[in-house]
Amino acid sequence: MRGFPHHHGCKPRLHQPGPGEGRGGRRRVFEATELRLVLLRLIADQPRHGYDLIRAVEELTGGGYVPSPGVIYPTLTMLEEMGHIEKLGADGPRKAYAATEDGRAHLAAEAEMVEALFARLAKLASRRERTDGAPIRRAMDNLRAVLMHRLDREGVDADTQHAAAAILDEAAQRIERLP
Repeated sequence: MRGFPHHHGCKPRLHQPGPGEGRGGRRRVFEATELRLVLLRLIADQPRHGYDLIRAVEELTGGGYVPSPGVIYPTLTMLEEMGHIEKLGADGPRKAYAATEDGRAHLAAEAEMVEALFARLAKLASRRERTDGAPIRRAMDNLRAVLMHRLDREGVDADTQHAAAAILDEAAQRIERLP
């Protein structure tokens, strides 16, 4: 399990953004009601505290989405105010939550949506596994380092920039044609 919370909100997206989808053309991983359902389901499966929930979501997505404490804790407060979860006995400084009967009834009523949300999480994990493997990550890091080193030199002219861009375009075309 990797450390957290080293980044906030979400990183990869679940789909290619379309026109007008949020800031910068990107869609959030979850809308507020969706995140409430995911957290409620995780808590219904077993009592958890905030950082357990962060880790659980990170694991479900293969590291593709790590919700920040600034997203998790207000959502927990809202779930508690709605009567869907309740605090259990003090577990040190961390308060564990359990689902209430109202919370379980709400999950049952939204079962189809909950299953779709967990399917979306699994899809994100699968996508991340395919696109974020160690060899690809290493090669991309190497490419980035070489480009920055080469193009950071004084005297790099437009011809050199165009030549580098042509090499990258050719590589992209070759990758696109892979079986």
